Amino acid sequence: MLLLAVDTATPAVTVALHDGESVVAESSQVDARRHGELLLPSVDRILAEAGLKLDAVTGIVVGVGPGPYTGLRVGLVTASTFGAVLGVPVHGLCTLDGLAHAAGTAGIEGPFTVATDARRKEVYWARYEDPRTRVGEPAVDRPADIAEQVAGLPAVGQGARLYPEVFPDARDPEHQSAAALASLAAERLASGAEFLPPTPLYLRRPDAQVPKNYKVVTPQ
Repeated sequence: MLLLAVDTATPAVTVALHDGESVVAESSQVDARRHGELLLPSVDRILAEAGLKLDAVTGIVVGVGPGPYTGLRVGLVTASTFGAVLGVPVHGLCTLDGLAHAAGTAGIEGPFTVATDARRKEVYWARYEDPRTRVGEPAVDRPADIAEQVAGLPAVGQGARLYPEVFPDARDPEHQSAAALASLAAERLASGAEFLPPTPLYLRRPDAQVPKNYKVVTPQ
């Protein structure tokens, strides 16, 4: 087994290789505006570091979000393209689940909250009983609107750092890690657990929309 994991649902452009037992190589760069520019060079770099070629990969793991529209699609399109070219499966995982798994590695046992920056003064978030057990579905809300639901819980993710009045016990990790995502995927593959399809989890409508009362100007 050789899994290539990528996630661009957060400001972190993160990739990793996992051989089914441990992480072989990883790279993470935090830059919310350069997902498309940084992702493929990062993949090349970790393959070179591991002394492997892309055709050695037996499966792709991708974070499906939730996340902002443009950045999220960079990772999903890249993962789907790799899967099609190599003829290997593409396994989708919730980005928040990857952060929760990383939180467990950092020593958090649970319960706790994962919150990432959704912009517009909102967070993508979910509660966890432990690093592998999410409570309910991910959501997007203004921090003040969920204060009672997350009160008293430690929290991880950039969203927690941005709103300390709601998440006073913010802990590491702050950013997503493809290494954690790959490790979680390896566990799920070993147990026969199901994955999400490699399609984006947006939770809200994109900013760009067709204007109302749009007039067709092309010839009929």
